Amino acid sequence: MDKIDIKIVECLKNNARENASVIGSKVNMSVSAVIERIKKLESNGIIQQYTVILDPKKLGLDLIVFMMVSLEHPKYTAKFSEYVKENAQIIECQYIAGDFDFLLKIISQSTQTLEELLNEIKCINGVCRTKVSVVLSTVKDERSVSVSQA
Repeated sequence: MDKIDIKIVECLKNNARENASVIGSKVNMSVSAVIERIKKLESNGIIQQYTVILDPKKLGLDLIVFMMVSLEHPKYTAKFSEYVKENAQIIECQYIAGDFDFLLKIISQSTQTLEELLNEIKCINGVCRTKVSVVLSTVKDERSVSVSQA
């Protein structure tokens, strides 16, 4: 990636719907050259997808929680991962090193729906320990990596 690719990616990070002509004016390139570069970034896998970001609070999902989970043994990982992938309240799952095995980001409607989910997770075969932290406010919430850190 050169400096122009970086500028194009930053434009798309800020607004994935911005058209090639607007981006072209920002990076001093023709529309066709911008489109060609974007296609190359997509085919190289640098741009993985375009998506919509919803506001959870406006959808009645006011409770954000991080939950750490430990499994008794790695043999339970596949079943646990399957459960996580199928549950809509769990929006992110990281396999981590340290005292716990997984870090889950959960968005829920209420403490009642959260309690039900936490009890379900604790009943999954192999789950031996959990730790929950409730988010009071969000200081920073970047949705994509910065190209400048690469």
